[in-house]
Amino acid sequence: MQKKIIITAALAGSGVFKHQNPAVPYTPAEFADEAHKAFKAGAAMVHVHAREATSGMPTNDVSTVKAVYDAIKQKTPELIIQISSSVGVAYEDRIAPIVAIQPEMSSLNTNTMNFSALDRKTGQIVFDSVFTNTFTMLQDFGRTMEELGVKPEPEIYDIGGLDNWLLIAKQGFFTQPYDFNFVWGVAGGFKFRPITFASLVDMLPPGSNFTTCGVGTEQFPAVMQSCLMGGNMRVGLEDNVRMPNGDPARGSWEQVEMAVKIASCLGREPATPDEARKMLGLKISKK
Repeated sequence: MQKKIIITAALAGSGVFKHQNPAVPYTPAEFADEAHKAFKAGAAMVHVHAREATSGMPTNDVSTVKAVYDAIKQKTPELIIQISSSVGVAYEDRIAPIVAIQPEMSSLNTNTMNFSALDRKTGQIVFDSVFTNTFTMLQDFGRTMEELGVKPEPEIYDIGGLDNWLLIAKQGFFTQPYDFNFVWGVAGGFKFRPITFASLVDMLPPGSNFTTCGVGTEQFPAVMQSCLMGGNMRVGLEDNVRMPNGDPARGSWEQVEMAVKIASCLGREPATPDEARKMLGLKISKK
């Protein structure tokens, strides 16, 4: 098992707002501060969904995404910044920030799926939507990222998403090592189950890296099992605004601190950003 573990902090997703937790960043300065605190706590990477500074709504506006990216890089140049390619409806709008900024990594969604919010106790629908990711999008986004030197991270919400990626990967343009993220607990994706996680890891191509994240209370059980199986961890307010005891997290950095404690109990220690770059197959010299 790899002793070093890559911890990612997902600072703000499309569905969390300050009324749920005031530490959710909206402005470039807030993103930069949160990213720096996460780095100091042990994170090697931050995952970024940019927000409109006033409303907090998610945006793929290139100038806004770049302002957030630049603010993080200026304050903490060591960090790996992974930009989301999921925001928006039109494919060209979703990929535009990746093309313009060319970050070291980007998320790459793998299948069309229900992507909704339901009351977990009653099953009542709160918000219903479909997240569209066709084979053509998976192919074109993946090829574009690879051509730009942006490492794609396939986001796996169910077994079909992994099988979709494996089919497209036969074209040969994805570079090794492959770096996967298993996402648990989205209403429309799979619920966290240890046996499912173990089966998925067994399905990965040899030599692959994997990390995981979980929505709400599935966050910490999922990252703990990932650590046990030799994988990496993603925590942060995008996925869960609370700590394991139910208290509001003071920031993504506090969840990073908890991830570091979990890793330490299992004999692993957080990778530095440059150590993470080597593990993920990124270029150390890229700024």
